[in-house]
Amino acid sequence: MSSSSPGIEPAGTVDVPRADGRKRVLLAKPRGYCAGVDRAVIAVEKALELYGPPVYVRKEIVHNRHVVETLRERGAIFVDETTEVPEGALVVFSAHGVSPMVHAEAADRNLRTIDATCPLVTKVHKEVNRFAKDDYDILLIGHEGHEEVEGTAGEAPEHVQLVDTAEDVDKVTVRDPSKVIWLSQTTLSVDETMERVDQLRDRFPSLADPPSDDICYATTNRQVAVKAMAAECDLVIVVGSQNSSNSKRLVEVALKAGARASHLVDFSHEVDEAWLEGVTTVGVTSGASVPEVLVMDLLAWLDKHGYSDVDEVTTANEKIAFALPPEIRRAEKAK
Repeated sequence: MSSSSPGIEPAGTVDVPRADGRKRVLLAKPRGYCAGVDRAVIAVEKALELYGPPVYVRKEIVHNRHVVETLRERGAIFVDETTEVPEGALVVFSAHGVSPMVHAEAADRNLRTIDATCPLVTKVHKEVNRFAKDDYDILLIGHEGHEEVEGTAGEAPEHVQLVDTAEDVDKVTVRDPSKVIWLSQTTLSVDETMERVDQLRDRFPSLADPPSDDICYATTNRQVAVKAMAAECDLVIVVGSQNSSNSKRLVEVALKAGARASHLVDFSHEVDEAWLEGVTTVGVTSGASVPEVLVMDLLAWLDKHGYSDVDEVTTANEKIAFALPPEIRRAEKAK
């Protein structure tokens, strides 16, 4: 999805302030929470309000330590599998989505469920079902072991092959080279994904593209914003957790786009002061599952270390919002 998609206003010509010797911060926009993360977090908060604790959540609702710990303090209990949830209890499925097998397991245990899967992930699930029904071989570009990939592949495991590395491209086998399509995890690096697509197309010239972009608008927009400022930055600090795919990709994008150094931190106190040696311009951004309060904490930390001037670099203005899960909306209406 491009930055001119519905709900997103392009920023036009992006003016990146040039360095004039002063210590300063370039602050990327868009950054932080996307619509899918916001929806998922609110779903757990609303569930706690409507039903009271405990509310069980399968896996981390989003990949961010601060968010998970905050919800845990309010009464959310995070589990790895539905088998850890008491029979008949309430469980929320994370923004990353789950496979049909997980839905079936929950039904077998009479669990009440709230599905907080991001609608953009659900879109990819529907694409898998559509092309599996048409008997395509589906090449899913994504990171092995990531929850989103497990849920997506689980829609039609007999049709899906995971392509993570360049080596995986050579291992792919298909039944009919004229009926092959690639799909992708929503939180990947756009450039890395297209590199993998080109490698796959070298092997399978008739490889079909997804009906629409699988990499979500928020992932793309945050990468574009980082690219716009990276060449001016001696250091780019990305706020995000180590298990956040889109946050880790921002570090990679910053380095490829010209930043001299880039690091991923959950909290401002994790910044090593040695990183600031000889640094005039610090770029700051955050992954799509990061609340803005953590970015403000980092800016305050940088201010104390002499980086008081902050220039926002805006490449798009996002106005996308998703409706809360239907289970939450029905419960609120009945209240």
